Amino acid sequence: MVDALASLQEQIGAEESVILSTCNRTEVYISTDKPSGDSLFNWLASFHNIDSKELLCHSYLLENEAAIEHVMRVASGLDSLVLGEPQILGQVKQAYTSAKNYGAVNSQLEKLFQHTFSVAKKVRTETEIGANAVSVAFASVQLAKQIFSSLKKTKVLLIGAGETIELVAKHLTNNEVSNITVANRTVSRGKELAEQINANVITLAQIPNVLHNADIVISSTASTLPIIGKGMVESALKDRKHKPIFFVDLAVPRDIESEVADLDDAYLYTVDDLQHIVEQNLASRHQAAQDAERIIKEQAQVYFNWQNSLESIDSLKLFRQQNNDVKVKLQQRALSQLAEGKDPQEVVIELSNKLTNALLHAPTKALSRAASEQDQDTLSLLRHTLGLDVEKE
Repeated sequence: MVDALASLQEQIGAEESVILSTCNRTEVYISTDKPSGDSLFNWLASFHNIDSKELLCHSYLLENEAAIEHVMRVASGLDSLVLGEPQILGQVKQAYTSAKNYGAVNSQLEKLFQHTFSVAKKVRTETEIGANAVSVAFASVQLAKQIFSSLKKTKVLLIGAGETIELVAKHLTNNEVSNITVANRTVSRGKELAEQINANVITLAQIPNVLHNADIVISSTASTLPIIGKGMVESALKDRKHKPIFFVDLAVPRDIESEVADLDDAYLYTVDDLQHIVEQNLASRHQAAQDAERIIKEQAQVYFNWQNSLESIDSLKLFRQQNNDVKVKLQQRALSQLAEGKDPQEVVIELSNKLTNALLHAPTKALSRAASEQDQDTLSLLRHTLGLDVEKE
């Protein structure tokens, strides 16, 4: 990353730069007085030794207002594969921090990214963009929370050790679940997952011996036959004096016999049930995204206004400096004339005439040009700016 940031400065003259690189996104944000999409594409292709034409087919270029709105959308999760996912904000913050530590971030991108982070927070707090589960792993844990209210003291049995169960385990630990047992066909793979979450490990054959201890059972294996049958659950419920067990079967084909749902005190949800929840939640996220877009539009305008204010400040400084230079030059001339003994009255008259002519030169030229070109809009603006439309008292 350091090499890339240095290369951006040296090869394309980027005054400021931030590079965001995730599993499915690479974006380069630069601030420069001489923007050139071609030079940026060529730089990225060269840096990664990729054909520039091939890269161009898979890339997009956004400038000015469009680029500013885009980075806000990215940080808010509106441009992610999973709408509203929260991980991207942390990744954007890391990209900004890396660039700042290197020294590639100054006033423009500093203001942009700090404002972007506050916009992303505003989107999270004022919309429902991240409120609902949009993965079956997350949905299963959210459903368990609805039933148990707090998961902190629950005992959980996870069956399988693949990617889905790994995600479930992550969501459980985020909810402060500490009593977890992992059951897997191969103990070695089960241990890999168990070490990450400080869980116990058993084999599939040992499930009947521990099932009665579990409040929540979530299963996702590649087994072609059910792992948990109705009889096994009946026995477990008897041992726990019919204290309910919440089952989630995320496997296809099923890991848990459908007849388990017929038992009192056994609550079974399948991947189809959860998928329906996910689809409903995705629809609600799309509605929330519309609210988020409005927030981003408004907040992008706040940043545009700040940028414009900087330009006006620069113009004002230049205007004042130019007129001050004229004043100093004529003032020094007048003082020299007085030192040489010239009549003070003549010196004052000459100073006032020359200063007036110098200060009126640019406005007079602009008024004459607008009048000769019959540019009524510019002429009206100049008259208003110079106070010519103000009625004399």
